[in-house]
Amino acid sequence: MTISPSSAGSAESAERPTVGGYTLLAKLGEGGMGVVHLARRGDGDRVALKVLRPHIVGDDEARQRLAREVGSLRRVSSPWVAGIVDADPWAPIPYVATRYVPGLSLHDLIVEEGAITGPDLYWFAAGLAEGITSVHAVGVLHRDVKPSNVLMEGRTPILIDFGLARVADDPKLTHTGWLLGTPGYLAPEILYGEDATAASDVHSWAATVAYAGLGQPPFGRGPSMAIMDRVRRGQFDLAGLPDDLRQVVASALDPEPRNRPTLPQLLDWLRPLTTRREAAPVPPPAAVEHDPYTVPLALAAQAGADDATDVWPGHNTAEPYTLALPPEGVTEFAPSQYGEPRVSAAERLRRGSLLAALAVMVGAGAAAYPWLTVGLVLVLSWLLRSISLAASAHGQRRSLRGRKWYDGVQLLVAAPWHLVQSIPGAVLLALWALGLAAAAALVCYAIATGVELALFVCGVVLAGSLWWGPGGSRLRGPVGRITGAIAAQPRRWVIALAVVLAVGAVLGFRADLSGASWDPAGGRPQAEIPGR
Repeated sequence: MTISPSSAGSAESAERPTVGGYTLLAKLGEGGMGVVHLARRGDGDRVALKVLRPHIVGDDEARQRLAREVGSLRRVSSPWVAGIVDADPWAPIPYVATRYVPGLSLHDLIVEEGAITGPDLYWFAAGLAEGITSVHAVGVLHRDVKPSNVLMEGRTPILIDFGLARVADDPKLTHTGWLLGTPGYLAPEILYGEDATAASDVHSWAATVAYAGLGQPPFGRGPSMAIMDRVRRGQFDLAGLPDDLRQVVASALDPEPRNRPTLPQLLDWLRPLTTRREAAPVPPPAAVEHDPYTVPLALAAQAGADDATDVWPGHNTAEPYTLALPPEGVTEFAPSQYGEPRVSAAERLRRGSLLAALAVMVGAGAAAYPWLTVGLVLVLSWLLRSISLAASAHGQRRSLRGRKWYDGVQLLVAAPWHLVQSIPGAVLLALWALGLAAAAALVCYAIATGVELALFVCGVVLAGSLWWGPGGSRLRGPVGRITGAIAAQPRRWVIALAVVLAVGAVLGFRADLSGASWDPAGGRPQAEIPGR
């Protein structure tokens, strides 16, 4: 097959070149891999014909890539996508013909008419999400969702140009010497050279929706390297978007793929606002999983907040919470700031029972081995605080400059510093807890309880004071995360609860049969006091 004059039609059309029997009517645009023409075969409908560039022709790798695209994309059937009409990847001049959409690209529309506002913006966001979802449904990732790859058919977005789409399990993202994509619309993980996922297209969806609603790129303009650096850091500007949409877009622009909402979550929220108004409204999608001590406390530590003060609303409870929008002028924030899925009452009961069992185990340990148990609990609280501080610093570094290959090494090198850094807060919390435990001991002495029962009460009070004391959020974060994960699975919770109660029972029987062991001391303190 060669480009040659058409043998049919008028004299004017006879002078036009042809590819695969399609007469090339006009040039529509071009990209890294090919040129797109407006074309027609005989009296048929006009199509958008993508022809590979001459220096790509003959490259078997490029042809195989195109063949994979065509094989998968032929299955895409959606009003939100310009589907494939015809293709021949192995022709002398390979081509792909797709439905022609007579409209401006989103990029050109915004330049000419300005940002999309009001209900049209929500309609655009929903339509683009529908198009990407229909592509993912056949196992394909687009990987280059951007304003120039979205054509506007009236107010409806039509997704085009699958020149960068791949079969979902194809790990190869680059072609020699090329960066396949556009800075500012590529997800951070792609910029790091990692495999793209469905979350990568979600990130590109959010950046494109932000451009449509703001009239400017969310990561700003300038040199490509500067834009890519902002993308990796998550430094975007969404001021001007409607509040609810701004929350959703900010969540989808999270540098961490696992924190972004999924396309089904986006559509569950968007459809009742646009295409399925009869459906029940749902809240905006939030991050898939909330880390209660990495990002929020990293921000608090960065600001020099007092570690003994609870600085983040909702951080001190296992109950779900919702935070307000960031202050005016703040354009980047953690997606977990606007809520997480509520847990059921049964799961909350399982969490509480497991925590209560742990407190009982500490009490039983104090009754059997007072000094050893107190020392172990205080050392463990110090280590947990150190881990929380390290996680906070790690999260802050990643939020500022993205993921690096040496993150793990840096975390290990900084571990000694975090152990030292956590000492003042650990000492303050220990003094608070020991003081309350001593007060409980005085009450037990006043009502003349036995020694073992008094020690049991002191141990339970010690555990509760460490949990709720000043700076206790550093403990509640990691411990609550572990107990929450266990309580989420009833079978796992039953096993864990049984183990904790069994350990507590063994310690309790030990204290009841043999009395308290004051090792490493020689005997109980103040034993010489009369009446003791």
